[in-house]
Amino acid sequence: MDVRVLGPVTVHAGGNAIDLGPRKRRYLLALLALEVNHVVPVDRLVDLMWPDGPPRTAVHAVRVAASTLRLALREVAAVEAAGGGYVLRADPLTVDAHRFRQLVTRARAEADDRVRLALLDEALALWRGPALAGVVPGTVRQRLCHGLEESRLAAAEDRLDTLLRLGHHDELVAELTAQVAAHPLRERLAGQLMTALYRCGRITDALDAYARTRARLAAELGLDPGPELAVLHRRILSRDPGLEVRAERPALPAPPPPSVVPALLPRAVSGFVGREADLARLDQLLDPPDGAPAATVAVIGGAAGVGKTSLALHWAHRTAHRFPDGQLHADLRGFGADGPLPVQDVVRSFLEALGTPAQRLPEGAAAQAGLLRSLLAGRRVLLVLDNAADEEQVRPLLPGTPGCLAVVTSRHQLPGLVVEGAQPVTLDLLTEAESRRLLARRLGAERVAAQPAAVSALVAACARLPLALAVVAARAASNPRLSLSALAGELIRVLPPERGGLDAFGLGAAPADVRAVFSWSYQAVSAPAQRLFRLLGVHPGPVAGDAAAASAAGLTVVQARRLLRELTAAHLLTEAAPGRYTSHDLLRTYAAELALDDPERDAARRRMLDHYLHSAAAAAGLLDTFRDPVPLDAPAAGVHPERPADADAALAWCTAEYPVLLAAVQAAARTGADAHAWRLACTLSEVFERLGRWDDWQVTHEAGLAAARRLGAPAAQGHCLVGLGRAAMWLRSWDLAHDRFARALALFEGLGDRDGLARTHHNLGYLHEQQGGDLRLALHHSERARELFRGGDVAGLARALNAVGWYQTLLGRHRAAIAHCEEAIALLRGLGDRRSEALTWDSIACAYQGLGEHRRAIECCHRALELLGPLHDAFHEADISEHLGDSYLAVGDPDAADAAWRRALDNLVALNHARAGELRVKLARRSAPALAGPGSRR
Repeated sequence: MDVRVLGPVTVHAGGNAIDLGPRKRRYLLALLALEVNHVVPVDRLVDLMWPDGPPRTAVHAVRVAASTLRLALREVAAVEAAGGGYVLRADPLTVDAHRFRQLVTRARAEADDRVRLALLDEALALWRGPALAGVVPGTVRQRLCHGLEESRLAAAEDRLDTLLRLGHHDELVAELTAQVAAHPLRERLAGQLMTALYRCGRITDALDAYARTRARLAAELGLDPGPELAVLHRRILSRDPGLEVRAERPALPAPPPPSVVPALLPRAVSGFVGREADLARLDQLLDPPDGAPAATVAVIGGAAGVGKTSLALHWAHRTAHRFPDGQLHADLRGFGADGPLPVQDVVRSFLEALGTPAQRLPEGAAAQAGLLRSLLAGRRVLLVLDNAADEEQVRPLLPGTPGCLAVVTSRHQLPGLVVEGAQPVTLDLLTEAESRRLLARRLGAERVAAQPAAVSALVAACARLPLALAVVAARAASNPRLSLSALAGELIRVLPPERGGLDAFGLGAAPADVRAVFSWSYQAVSAPAQRLFRLLGVHPGPVAGDAAAASAAGLTVVQARRLLRELTAAHLLTEAAPGRYTSHDLLRTYAAELALDDPERDAARRRMLDHYLHSAAAAAGLLDTFRDPVPLDAPAAGVHPERPADADAALAWCTAEYPVLLAAVQAAARTGADAHAWRLACTLSEVFERLGRWDDWQVTHEAGLAAARRLGAPAAQGHCLVGLGRAAMWLRSWDLAHDRFARALALFEGLGDRDGLARTHHNLGYLHEQQGGDLRLALHHSERARELFRGGDVAGLARALNAVGWYQTLLGRHRAAIAHCEEAIALLRGLGDRRSEALTWDSIACAYQGLGEHRRAIECCHRALELLGPLHDAFHEADISEHLGDSYLAVGDPDAADAAWRRALDNLVALNHARAGELRVKLARRSAPALAGPGSRR
């Protein structure tokens, strides 16, 4: 067993993470692990777990958390009640915090610096972020972990001392400079930096470092430097030869290679020209002159269309070999119409690219950002963060130690990052010569040389803006018979519209306006293609599928595809993936401007929203037939909803369209399409649940609830409140979840809506179970849902009956549970809901296990697996297979038990699920069967 608290709180066994469940269990484990083998009184646990004041049920909640934690760790450790508290019985060295302390103690007793360095490196490698990250609030962390954090800093200083003794001063200057900046009052670090600079021959810099530290100590603490630092200062002034290092200098150990080497850079822009001075400035970041510290962040700034992305990608490809541990890339969409990309989505995608399975990501944005910094530490990884909105969008993505480099592009200067040490690279327009070279690269040197006056006119008309030049070159390349003089004449005659979002990008007279360049390309395509481009201005972005484009324009998909190809050839659109189209955000702004004056704009927006609403409803229906029903009007004429073939295709469609669906909810709310806003938000509930996007669930449903209120529609408000309650439940915001469900109950009660009341009670039952609260209350709400569903929604009644049976099993009422589940199965067979029927048979199997009737439990598990097989539901197959193995072992057939558990293990491994570790332990030990802990039977 490996208990990890130096970072996100996890437990590993056999190399796999054990699923610890909700945050309170991990909180309790962290408190017990820090004092392993010592009893922690319940009063102290309550005080630490509820620092702002405990609820009335706090002691009960601790007992529930301890009981479920004991169940989760039953194969690897003991959680015991003792002496009015709880204790974790385990070898202290299975807890990384205790292992860290032991390694540091051994290192300090070691005479051989090489061995000492290896021990300190091993100790510091145990830290994966702030101790207890993502579990314990900051006030409690300060109380519990101050000593640990201080020990970490001291160990890091021990390591630096060891490296200085071994003669690695020149390699330490950059790291020490960063450490002193982060901890300016730590005199030991200041002395180490002074020593390293002195040994590098930088005596003046060493004395300056002392002066800065002295001034900081005086200003903040009113103190002079301590005697050790003062003595070192005098020795530097006197050029004391004893400061020189005489030890043999061994090579530093290389960091271990990463488990995954990502290579996410998009294709570099073809025909790149110029920017020699800017490229040289970026090159200096890797090889700084005169021993200057290497930068970890570069900010490429400049106006829209000036070529920031082109420069970043060109340089990134040119230097990729200098970053052997991989290259990461993200378009942050800082200036798109749909708003910046949420930074937590980027952090999550980077963690997954670096080999962290989605199921093992820590909870909370801060914990995930900390894990990203930990994974980057000691590596050589290049990060290209394109189109950033501001500093706050970037900071969680930046590496924390030298070695990695982040290249950020933005239309803003990002002065906050520059103040913090980022190196700015500000782009201007291309020179006249560079502009000509760009056109020559795109059009051919002979064609450009043959018409120098026309080329000069084109360069002047485009104002030497790279984006404008690229659009002009694309148009010219697609019309080789047309002279450049004629093209220049057409461009000069174009006049800009009187209003629009591109005014900020005008560079003087009309011919030099980016809008003019776009309009010139727009005028060159056919009238039907122009119409499609205009109407795509109502699309929320960032990517439109061909069916969505067809719906927006009221065309057939075949007609739309032909026009999309025409727009792509004119570089007004880019085919990002087969059948999926995007464009530069300036072009999207231009399309939106054109749509303002199109009398079809409102109808196009209605068709587009209908497309996503009805497509999402079709997908959600395949994912879960029991989803909360959302009343839909018939789609407008000309709309072509997408209808996935099966559940797998539905989930794939939802995943691909996810950013668009989120943007569509906000676009509907922003443009007064309130009926679409709340319906689309509620339709996406199952998608949020499948993808684990609780924050997005909350944001979209808040927008939907506001829209429903504007409509004065209480039933719609109730639907949104139920969705908000479920989102809060998954976010473990228990009080908020109870409040939202209570408000939904009040609305549905006032309407006399039995189905709405039933679904809300059904969710309240699940809330009580997940909260670790009173299972009798969970049963009460499920029984209330059952009675309300009778005579109404048959699918709802069947699920409610299964829930009643499940909670009765957990309460030990096994015969009553079987009766309710058998009634549910009779209904589910009539509905053809194979998935729910399979889960109900599994509930019956668990009831028979509780009765000791394991032969009958085996029959029920086989029925469940037979029903589930064609549905490709790997997780529930694993769950049922594990129960099957438990019953086989109970009847004395260990070989059959092993086979069932191995089937479960194979599925969990394929899913990268944390419970795979539990199955490996069970297979190794052939443990006694046990009734499964609480799980969803919704």
